[in-house]
Amino acid sequence: MTIEQTIQTDTASAVILQISLEMLYISDLNPRKAVSEAHIESLADSIERFGLIHNFAGLMDEDGRVGIVAGGCRFRAIQMIAERSDAHPFTTVPVKLATDAAEAEYWASAETAAREDMTPADEIRAFGRMKSRGATVPEIALAFAVTEARVYQRLALAGLPEPVLDALAAGEISLGTAKAFTLSDDEALTLSLLEQVRGQAVSESAIKNALHPDAIKATDRRAKFVGIEAYESSGGTITRDLFSDEVFLASPALLDRLFAEKLDAVCTELSEAQAWAWVEARSEAWLNYYELDQMKLARLYPIEGDLTEDEAEEYDELADLANGGVLDEDGAARLSELQAVLDGNYSENQKAHAGCIIFVNSSGALEVTAGLVRSEDKKAAIEAGVLSAPQTSKPDTLKSPYSQKLVADMQAIRLASVQEALLAKPELVLGMLGFGLSEASGSFESVFGIRLDRPTNAPSAEDGFAREPRLEHGIDASEYWQKGTRVEDLPDAFAEFRETGKKARNAQITEAITRTLPYRAGGAEFFDLIADEAGADIRKHWTPTVENFFSRVSAGHLVDLICEFLDCDVRDERVAAFAKLKKAEKAEKMEKLVSDPTTQKLMGLTPEQKAKLDKWVPDCT
Repeated sequence: MTIEQTIQTDTASAVILQISLEMLYISDLNPRKAVSEAHIESLADSIERFGLIHNFAGLMDEDGRVGIVAGGCRFRAIQMIAERSDAHPFTTVPVKLATDAAEAEYWASAETAAREDMTPADEIRAFGRMKSRGATVPEIALAFAVTEARVYQRLALAGLPEPVLDALAAGEISLGTAKAFTLSDDEALTLSLLEQVRGQAVSESAIKNALHPDAIKATDRRAKFVGIEAYESSGGTITRDLFSDEVFLASPALLDRLFAEKLDAVCTELSEAQAWAWVEARSEAWLNYYELDQMKLARLYPIEGDLTEDEAEEYDELADLANGGVLDEDGAARLSELQAVLDGNYSENQKAHAGCIIFVNSSGALEVTAGLVRSEDKKAAIEAGVLSAPQTSKPDTLKSPYSQKLVADMQAIRLASVQEALLAKPELVLGMLGFGLSEASGSFESVFGIRLDRPTNAPSAEDGFAREPRLEHGIDASEYWQKGTRVEDLPDAFAEFRETGKKARNAQITEAITRTLPYRAGGAEFFDLIADEAGADIRKHWTPTVENFFSRVSAGHLVDLICEFLDCDVRDERVAAFAKLKKAEKAEKMEKLVSDPTTQKLMGLTPEQKAKLDKWVPDCT
C-alpha cells in the first residue's frame, strides 16, 4: 500500500490490515505522550531481534492516513529501525482500524489501563523458559527490555521448586521470601519450610536462619581472620546471596578448626621466630583486664630508639603532611620507617623472660599484647635486669585503665539506661516486682529494694549525660518534713491522688519501682537479661567527652582506644601523630573523633567504623 492508495472503509473494526509506515502517525488520542529515548531504543533492539509481537490500533483520518491510538512506543521503535537500516523488514505493519473516534479513544484508554508489568512469578517462569531453550542472558534482557542483572536474579529464582513459585504467584509468600529460598539446595527442607510460612509474615532473615541454622556470615571475626579462600581450599562450602552481598559459611566446625590452627601458627611464629618465652592465645575478642590483674603479670616495654636531629626534623615534617592528608606513598613509607625507630623493639633478654597474649578482635584483626612477665618468672627477670624490683607498690602490674570512681560512674550510667528503658515496659516492671516478692525468686530482696532504696543512677561527672526526670529520686526525709506535710494532710492528698485515675497511678508505681532497681539486681546474668529485654542503650543518653571519660584515663589508654576506633596498630601514621600530642590534647581529639563529623572525615573513619563508634561504651559497665 502506498500513500496514494486509500483504505476501504468496509474493512473496518475487526479486520487487521497491513499498512505502509508512511501512512501512519501518532494520534492525539494516544495517551502516552512522554516516552524515554532509552526505552524506545531498547524496544527497537527487541523488535529487531524477535519481531513485532503485538498489532497496532488506529483511526483513519479524512486524508486517508491512520493515526496510531495504541502502540505508539512500538511505532516509534519501528521508525527508529527504519532510520538506522535501509534493509529493515517493516515496509508495512499490521493495524486494527476503529470505526470512529469514540471507539478509537476507548481502545486507547483500555490498552493503557489494562497494561501492567508481568507478575514476578510470571516473569521468573518466562525467563526460565527462554533460558531452557538456549537463550543467553543478554538475549533475554533484550527481549524483555530489562537489565542483565534483573535477568540473573530472576533466573536464580527460576531454579526454585515449582511449589515455591506457585506460592509466590498465589500471593502466599512475598518475593523477599522466595529470594531467601534460593540459599537452599535441599528441596525437601525448602518444601517443608514453605508449608510452615505460607500466608505468614516471616522475615527473610528468619527464612535464611531456618535454612542454614549453623551458617556463619563472612563478616564474622573468625571468617575474616581465616579468610574465605583458605576456608574454601580446606573443603569448606559457602552460599552467596545473589540479592545481597552476604556470604554464608556452611561448616562452622571447619571454621573453628582453621581459626584455632591459624592462632596456633601465630603462637609458634612468636615463640620460635621472635623468641618470646611463652605465647598464649585467647579465644575471646577482647582482653579481660580483671583476669590479667588476677594473674599478677608485670609489663615490659620496648626499648625506644633515638632519631638524629635531621631525622627528627624530617619526622615532624612528614607527620604534618600526614595530618593534612597530603602525604604521598613514598612519604608514608618513610614516616613508617622513622616511627619504627622511635617505637623501638624488645631486646632478646626481655623476650627470654616475657611472653605475649594474642587474640582476634571483633574486626577480625590479630592483636598482640607483648612484654608480659608471669608471676613465677619475675624473680629471674629482676635478676636479669629487665624488670625492676617492686617497691611499696607494683607499678609493673598490668592493671585496669579505669579508676574505681570512673567504674562507679559508668555503672551508674548503665543503671540509668536500664531504668529508663524499663519505664517504657510497665508490664516487665510489674512482672519483676511480682517475681521479686514471690518465693519463686528465692529471695524477697534479690530484685528490688522494697524499702524504696535509692541506688545511684547518675554519674559524678554529668557532662554528656542526659538525665531522665522520672528517674530522679525526689526529696529526702528532711525535705519532706520541711515542706510541712503532716499526717492530717494525707487523707486529702490520697483522695486527690486517686482522682488522677488508674493510668496515672500505674505510671507512678512503675516509676517508683523502677527507681529502686539496683545495679546488677539479682546478679550480673539476670541484670543483663533484663537490660536486653528492655532494650537498654547507654549511648542514648551518654556520650563520652573530655570531662566525663577521656581525661579520666591514661594517655597510653587513649592511644589504645584510637587504635581500636581506627582498626589499626600504633605504627599507623594517624596514631603516630596522635601519640605525640599532650594528654589534654589527646582527650580533646578523642571527644571530636566521637562527635565531630569533620574530624571523623579527616581521620578517615569508614561508615562501619563510624557505626561502631556510635555504639561504643567502655568495658567497665
